[in-house]
Amino acid sequence: MTTALTQTLVELITYHYKKATKDQHYGIFLRVRVESLASSGIQSIPKEYIRPQEELTSIGNVFEEEKKEEGPQVPTIDLKEIDSEDREVRERCRQELKKAATEWGVMHLVNHGISDELMERVKKAGQKFFELSVEEKEKYANDQALGKIQGYGSKLANNASGQLEWEDYFFHLVYPEDKRDLSIWPQTPSDYTEVTSEYARQLRVLASKILSALSLCLGLEEGRLEKEVGGLEELLLQMKINYYPKCPQPELALGVEAHTDVSALTFILHNMVPGLQLFYEGKWITAKCVPNSIIMHIGDTVEILSNGKYKSILHRGLVNKEKVRISWAVFCEPPKEKIILKPLPETVSETEPPLFPPRTFAQHIHHKLFRKTQDGLSN
Repeated sequence: MTTALTQTLVELITYHYKKATKDQHYGIFLRVRVESLASSGIQSIPKEYIRPQEELTSIGNVFEEEKKEEGPQVPTIDLKEIDSEDREVRERCRQELKKAATEWGVMHLVNHGISDELMERVKKAGQKFFELSVEEKEKYANDQALGKIQGYGSKLANNASGQLEWEDYFFHLVYPEDKRDLSIWPQTPSDYTEVTSEYARQLRVLASKILSALSLCLGLEEGRLEKEVGGLEELLLQMKINYYPKCPQPELALGVEAHTDVSALTFILHNMVPGLQLFYEGKWITAKCVPNSIIMHIGDTVEILSNGKYKSILHRGLVNKEKVRISWAVFCEPPKEKIILKPLPETVSETEPPLFPPRTFAQHIHHKLFRKTQDGLSN
């Protein structure tokens, strides 16, 4: 982008920003995509993207962080034997999964049953979409003000401090197939729908396999957790392709701020650029890039059902100035109103009382947003 065009872009943002009320500021930045800011040649990021002082001390160089060998490392779980006919072998695999879910709540899954070829095709399709011009991608823009959350977008501040994140994204429901809205799916590249649909189908099988193992490890019937999160008919798979452009001041920004996932499970692919950090034992740990793996998070939903036995870990995403990072997160979510989330009776006892009050999934989301807003007001 030319210097004159850069200056024009900055002046345009500044003009509208000064004319707007504080409540309108976020809308201005929402429509100025992070990709546009990043490619404009700016040397300093707008203050809305700068994290609070207390966070800045913990934001380091992600490439240096990933190289660290000392200290705790995110576990890698080999699922090859999870369905073994040998009971002992099968049980050993399940216990490794249980240990990771109990101690970390996040893990790299290998030998998960989804081919490297399919994962590469999914990543290539998503990357091709984000290689389109911003103008072309805007044809798929969502409109959060009107409740249209599916489509192309950027993070709208949802707390009182008004922080924005250094990412654009594409969000859409990918499973069950009869609940999809294919009209908002990318038409470019031409195989986007085919490969994304096949990946969603295979991921749904993997989700069932994981939920079955986690159920058995709690002493429950094999299908219990799956039933509690909606079963084959109601469990929704929502894909969010996160696009993190190069950032001129990565030490001041975050791609995704610290949070836990509200989902039952979350499965993540990425383009082998580091960025994911987990808050473990009081420190931020950077996840390694493990080839051909799928990162899996335990979400709040399973943490609640297990009465805290399985952990939903706090995590965030760093950015950098050298490489674009892209991740494909699929959130497995229960229906918003049909199911009451609460600790299962089998996970509760006199010595282990329920840690979570009964709420619908919608109420849980609302509770988290309200608490986040209150935290922002108190800062």
